Amino acid sequence: MLDKATFVSVFLQKLAKLPVGHCLDVRTYKRNRSVVFRKETSERYFVRQDGFFVDTLEIEHSEMRKFLKKVLKQEFPRSTKIRVYDLGPCDVHQAQHMGRKKV
Repeated sequence: MLDKATFVSVFLQKLAKLPVGHCLDVRTYKRNRSVVFRKETSERYFVRQDGFFVDTLEIEHSEMRKFLKKVLKQEFPRSTKIRVYDLGPCDVHQAQHMGRKKV
């Protein structure tokens, strides 16, 4: 779990270290909204947003900081803690149904 105040900088470091083809799943504390990031190339990411807004995007690494700030305001307006799951090699469309710890 990451604190919302440091989320952008820490998450950008995690994305940079992520191998091509692997996914990171970002969820609220209650796990009811998510944003899944899949690294397509070293500089390009496929993003699936599923929460208040439902969207799929392809984003360059240079645009990621601005996008993360926008997503924090849209999907996590009142959250102070944000969950990050490393899903390993995955398909973004199947990431919603992968096994996670039950509350």
